[in-house]
Amino acid sequence: MKNTQSTSNQNFSRELKSRHVQLIALGGTIGTGLFLGSGQGIHLAGSSILLAYLITGIMCFLLMRALGELLLSDLNVHSYIDFIQRYLGSNMSFVAGWTYWVCWITIAMAEITAAGQYMQYWFPQLPQWVTGLVLLGILLLLNSVTVSAFGETEFWFAIIKIVAIVALILAGVYMVSVQFPTPVGHASVSNLAQGGFFANGWKGFFLSFQMVLFSFVGIEMVGMTASETADPKKVIPKAVNEIPMRIILFYLGSLLALMCIYPWQSISPTSSPFVQVFKNAGVQAAASIINFVVLTAAASACNSSLFTTGRMLFSLTYRGKGRFAKRMGTLSKAQVPVHALRFSTVIIAVSVFLNLLIPGHVFAFVASVATTCFLFIWGAIVVAHLKYRKHLQATKQPGHGFAMPWFPFTDYLVLIFLAGVAIVLLFRTDTLIALIGSAVWLMALWLGKRLRDREKTSAVVAEHVSSQTHTDVESDNSTR
Repeated sequence: MKNTQSTSNQNFSRELKSRHVQLIALGGTIGTGLFLGSGQGIHLAGSSILLAYLITGIMCFLLMRALGELLLSDLNVHSYIDFIQRYLGSNMSFVAGWTYWVCWITIAMAEITAAGQYMQYWFPQLPQWVTGLVLLGILLLLNSVTVSAFGETEFWFAIIKIVAIVALILAGVYMVSVQFPTPVGHASVSNLAQGGFFANGWKGFFLSFQMVLFSFVGIEMVGMTASETADPKKVIPKAVNEIPMRIILFYLGSLLALMCIYPWQSISPTSSPFVQVFKNAGVQAAASIINFVVLTAAASACNSSLFTTGRMLFSLTYRGKGRFAKRMGTLSKAQVPVHALRFSTVIIAVSVFLNLLIPGHVFAFVASVATTCFLFIWGAIVVAHLKYRKHLQATKQPGHGFAMPWFPFTDYLVLIFLAGVAIVLLFRTDTLIALIGSAVWLMALWLGKRLRDREKTSAVVAEHVSSQTHTDVESDNSTR
């Protein structure tokens, strides 16, 4: 007996509760971007990294408000890609959908790469790829059961991270208050002022935005959980309004604590600053605990990645006519896109092979690719929101009460911010390569979709002409 449902019942189960939705988005966002990538951002910007996170957090909040208004305008959608198709056309939705799938594939690659690095803290001789392979297998099993199993797993993963960040902030307050000694001085607020707020100038501040933006990717995951939420009209506005501000507090609070405990100049850009600070301060037990937390954080974000890639691939292939599409676009008896999950896992596992070949370069590259692709995805969401509001105005339809504040100024502000980050990516070799590669990918998808549509149109025309010719011949024969 096949473990799939008929196409007449291809709706996700609405088993996710409010606490699941909020913690899923937090879990997907608070991952290696903060726990590992922030070291690079601190190295580039110094204390001004706090301002970079604040600005990016505000822009993400506005993005979420635009997304929330779209989601509540029609709850019978599988993902926000449907809104992009409705307001920006099928070509754009095709490009956005496959790009978003690739985004989360690269994020999962980054997470399992980071997990391998974290395990080497305890087991220096353990290859990175071993940890990644084991982690992928476990998470695939969890995601294949039911959506509530995923939601519960992610809930507890996220709880661990949140408790750890709060404990870190409290530890920072204590260590600063007692002037806790470190190898390079004492824990003090004055550590923030070393070299000045913009210690590396405006260039370092702006260059930090690539990794800062990467720290926030995943915040739009509310758009992937809408179709599996028990009470979307209540849950989505609550999640949209609360999650961004919580993330800003967690990010700013934890980084502020780190840079007060330990001077930012002494933080390495290549390993977790959270583990570094406590290890170098001589608090070995705390360093091991933090390393466990960042390991669970990587597992949590990878868990969110699998959830998203599975749902995205299902949405992209749902009602497709090819053999691949029919298989990917079906749900299991538990109403989980298990085939799409398995296929996505296989693609993510490519990073296991890459970590075997080039273990020191995988994280930075995939993080840059994810950032550049998310610029496009977030921009498409905002433009779709602009089109939606213009449609409401043109048809004089009432909204649903959860409107984007200060529209349309805020939409254009977010677009300007995203364009600014794209410009920043031009000034570093690794991010420039990722930007060019992403542009080539987007163009290839667009042209591929246009060519496929043209072939379909030609086939339909040819079939119509052939049918008409056959009809004419039969008519001529009957006349004779």
